[in-house]
Amino acid sequence: MLTIDHLSQSYGRRQVLFDIDIAVGGGEVLVVMGSSGGGKTTLLKCIAGLLPITSGDVVVDGVSVKREPDRARERMGMVFQYAALFDYLDVRDNVLFGVRRQRHIGKQEATRIVDEQLAAVGLQGDSGLMPNELSGGMRKRVGLARALAMEPKVLLYDEPTSGLDPVTAYSIDQLIVDTRDRTGATSIVVSHDVTSVLRVADRIAFLDSGQLLFLGPPDEFRKSHQAEIDNLVTKARAENLA
Repeated sequence: MLTIDHLSQSYGRRQVLFDIDIAVGGGEVLVVMGSSGGGKTTLLKCIAGLLPITSGDVVVDGVSVKREPDRARERMGMVFQYAALFDYLDVRDNVLFGVRRQRHIGKQEATRIVDEQLAAVGLQGDSGLMPNELSGGMRKRVGLARALAMEPKVLLYDEPTSGLDPVTAYSIDQLIVDTRDRTGATSIVVSHDVTSVLRVADRIAFLDSGQLLFLGPPDEFRKSHQAEIDNLVTKARAENLA
């Protein structure tokens, strides 16, 4: 469904990704982790077609992001870290924003899309609210509803639990998995939240200094003897300061 094909990326003379090669299956949840500056955000931007790819390619549902970024983006939905809702639009118009840019829809179809997608994320009856009336978790849900309205083959999540309390973070994790199960969409999740990652991932890709240090299921990740991974997991789970 999505192939990261020997992808390398540079900003001028500074190379930030080195020959990343990952095939992601249909309906799979791949979580991308890494140390600060490891390249995970750059990787997500390359997948989304937000950066011109330096070398290699990303192929989404048979479409090259490098050669046809606009066509590839039509197959993807993006859920941004802070939801990126338009503050001057209510929930209904935020959900419909991408759909209206892509095609003309009538009032009846618009109502159907909003009702279906808000129901899918547990926000029935909230279409008239403004973004400043929403909690952080609700904003994330509206962002997902907006992405789902595009009927994407691939969903991209940028730090979906960042800034949320543990109960809300758990509900967002559940929503990611439920959405995958309901739609069959492939999911790429960028996260530094170890607890969240271990709940949702089918596989984990760990980047360090722009290189793919680990790729495998959560059980293998937990047992990894890579110093960078062990350091991250140990400190994330620490209950006391050493």
